[in-house]
Amino acid sequence: MILQYAIIPIDPDSHDEAIEALTELGQRSREEEGVLEYRVTTDVDDDAVIRIFEQYEDEEAVEAHMTSEHFEAFQEQIPDFVGGEVELYKYEVSDSTQLM
Repeated sequence: MILQYAIIPIDPDSHDEAIEALTELGQRSREEEGVLEYRVTTDVDDDAVIRIFEQYEDEEAVEAHMTSEHFEAFQEQIPDFVGGEVELYKYEVSDSTQLM
């Protein structure tokens, strides 16, 4: 299983545009084969920070997502609303346990 975690700072002047683009990205990404979870969230401490939590079955699902038409379209939109350095982290997980 592959987990990815993105942190996207948003320019406050472009907040609505960013939320619209990110909402569509989340909806379309959750429809992809091999995507187990794809959640776009606003940070409760700073609404100018968006966090994306992604969970994929395998590397092939990650590659399919990263080369999908909707993700590439989103990538083209980012400069219009980003307010700083975007961070992306990737984790390869061999096991997970539900604690609650």
